[in-house]
Amino acid sequence: MNYKENILNLFEQKQLVTVCAPMVRYSKLQFRTLVREYNCDLCYTPMIMADSFCRSGKARDNEFTTNLEDAPVIAQFAANTVQDFVGAAHMVSPYCNGVDLNCGCPQTWAKQLGIGCAMLNHPEVISDLVRQCRNQILKPFTVSVKVRVLKDVRRTIETCRQLEKAGISFLAVHARTPSQSVGTIDTNTLKLIVENVHCPVIGNGGVKTLDDCLNLQKESSCNGVMVANGLLTNPTLFTGTESTPLECVQKWLDICFNSTLGDNLCNQLTIPERPPNLTFQCFHHHLVFMLEKLLTKSKRRIFNSLQHFDDVLRFLQYHLDLKPQVYGGNMFKKRQILNLDYNGRDSVYNKLKLPYQTVTELAKVEYSYDNDGTFFKSKLVEDDSIEFGLENIFI
Repeated sequence: MNYKENILNLFEQKQLVTVCAPMVRYSKLQFRTLVREYNCDLCYTPMIMADSFCRSGKARDNEFTTNLEDAPVIAQFAANTVQDFVGAAHMVSPYCNGVDLNCGCPQTWAKQLGIGCAMLNHPEVISDLVRQCRNQILKPFTVSVKVRVLKDVRRTIETCRQLEKAGISFLAVHARTPSQSVGTIDTNTLKLIVENVHCPVIGNGGVKTLDDCLNLQKESSCNGVMVANGLLTNPTLFTGTESTPLECVQKWLDICFNSTLGDNLCNQLTIPERPPNLTFQCFHHHLVFMLEKLLTKSKRRIFNSLQHFDDVLRFLQYHLDLKPQVYGGNMFKKRQILNLDYNGRDSVYNKLKLPYQTVTELAKVEYSYDNDGTFFKSKLVEDDSIEFGLENIFI
């Protein structure tokens, strides 16, 4: 683990930096561990609500987990106040290489809270959050922002310039407007952004293969490419493969299984129904995506409807001859989830917090990560395609 490593070195050392996007529910530690084995240079966490992270130990434990191999990693936060963003960044800074401010989430609940893409209407606020975070936490810790493009190209470029002046380390650009969920990305605006700022720029949107990554860089001159959907269906995408190989599925089983074990390794190759550090949704949904081209349609229908760990493991062993394997001692230690100590690290948040801002005032609008899983349920109906509303999972 090297949380003191400067992410900016990646942009100097590599012609193309490959990045795993922040994906709601999916870019968690287990998946970050998997894609790192297949040429992924940089990983983001899912978007984390900064206010909850600052106030709740339970939120911190649930929303951010890491291990000795989880680097470089960026913790992405949604916030619109200095105390929340800077406070959360200071709390997590010993355990990651940088933080990112989400200014791209287009979902209604985010707009109602004044976060995500709603922040693009207030570039001065974004700049202030970046500036104060940069002043609070010393380099090489990075402070970045993920944005969407606006219909007004000049406004988009001016916002990016303001962020650079505020001190961002690099910029990630989802080259679609807040009203777009799918469709062609705006490579022209992305190219203009690259030409008008001096910091590294990561391009995002519409990438499904390694060739797509290379073409996006060729068309826009971006320094890195961030992928969401394509990595879900094929975590080995950055190696140039066209689909998920069986060995990748095996690695996913091993990662998930070993993450549920304590210090005393066991020989029983099963996963309990409510294991620590792993949800069935995470375990199963990733397999649904990865097995798209490895199973027939009839088998996919059966597999996608499974609801228990044991059923999934039995299915995989019977149909694909796959079963989880216990790590050796050294590997287990490297990948064991760490116990993080935030004791005393709320000092910056408490110092910045305005006395009149109460929990009630900051929680007037309920937010949701689509916990009903409507995008996943649609997969059970429209099984011929992996495009089942995945635009709702990444921001």
